[in-house]
Amino acid sequence: MRLTILGGGGFRVPLVYGALLADRAEGRVTEVVLHDLDAGRLHAVSRVLAEQAAGTADAPRVSTTTDLDEALRGADFVFSAIRVGGLGGRADDERIALAEGVLGQETVGAGGVAYGLRTVPVAAGIARRVARLAPDAWVINFTNPAGLVTEAMSRHLGDRVIGICDSPVGLGRRLARVLGVDPKDAFVDYVGLNHLGWVRGLRVAGRDELPRLLADPALLGSFEEGRLFGPDWLRSLGAVPNEYLHYYYFNRETVRAYQEAERTRGAFLRDQQARFYEEAGRPDVSALRAWDRTRAEREATYMSENRETAGAGEREEEDLSGGYEKVALALMRAIARDESATLILNVRNQGTLPTLDADAVIEVPCLVDANGAHPLATAPLPAHAAGLVGSVKAVEREVLAAAETASRATAVKAFALHPLVDSVNVARDLTDAYIAAHPGLAYLK
Repeated sequence: MRLTILGGGGFRVPLVYGALLADRAEGRVTEVVLHDLDAGRLHAVSRVLAEQAAGTADAPRVSTTTDLDEALRGADFVFSAIRVGGLGGRADDERIALAEGVLGQETVGAGGVAYGLRTVPVAAGIARRVARLAPDAWVINFTNPAGLVTEAMSRHLGDRVIGICDSPVGLGRRLARVLGVDPKDAFVDYVGLNHLGWVRGLRVAGRDELPRLLADPALLGSFEEGRLFGPDWLRSLGAVPNEYLHYYYFNRETVRAYQEAERTRGAFLRDQQARFYEEAGRPDVSALRAWDRTRAEREATYMSENRETAGAGEREEEDLSGGYEKVALALMRAIARDESATLILNVRNQGTLPTLDADAVIEVPCLVDANGAHPLATAPLPAHAAGLVGSVKAVEREVLAAAETASRATAVKAFALHPLVDSVNVARDLTDAYIAAHPGLAYLK
């Protein structure tokens, strides 16, 4: 089976390859094609993968290319993990938003809108080429903002594109651990959009264990989201939010912390990864050791400003191992081998949430088989959650419309309608500043 990874020079590609090395089942991936526009990054990552594969019999073959059409032809699965504008673009997104006094995180608020405006035209172009060159391939989208980008690609690929994120999986795993439950035995009732969802139940053998957690202050304060949001707020919600909702529920505090930080997350990762790629490209250096060291630092500092604002302390050891590659491979195996699996994924709504139309991409538990991912029926969202989901989905639709029509006015509307942007004038200033900073937004007229 042939797997193509778009953004194959990306830092997290070795996580995917490491999971492939551990898969010894029949029908596994035997060939990996890495595609990237940056040949130097491809070289560095391929060195890491070669060290990972050392001593492993029948390791998947790895090839690299900067030609997209060559990468797509013959693919059975395509992992899309691109970053339009690179980490330099992310750092600019954050800086520009913070200068206007609003959040610049890469998927949330003004930064997410800017990143989406840059990425949607490119992702849509990739989807059209997949449809032409590899019509039987399944596309698994890692690219952020994951729900928005998956919806853009679904307009050309239908249900053959599925978005993934490791945040809901990590949250469910933490809740199960706190409750003394094996995560494999628990069904996580999670619903929302990507980076905007809530766990409303954790069912084990038909019994919902979440009320037991919400009733116990000690348990509520013993895991990351409990410390991040505070036990009182979780009890008020009657649910446990995805960690990204901290940007909404504690927006002022988070913006202030980001403004006071020595540098933004994007600037940190830009500088950190520049050092890694320079080091990993040198023949006298172990690329794998350089990658391991860089990854450990990256994971430990994840959402550090939010944790500092909440007094949540350091991340726990169990949460430093990532997880999105495991979700992707579980999804791929379920489709390729027709092995039924239940996974939280980004898929078209198809009537699951009655407040959204059928084509809106949502993030919910899905039953996966050889025919793809099928969203499971879920109870309606409470009013406060439904309102926020509806507002953010409306913003995503304006981003899609702006990208389709190349309309600057529609881009302004997308910024202005976001719940974390509080002024039309600010939205206009953001649009002007982002267009000036990013060549990838020059199409907006």
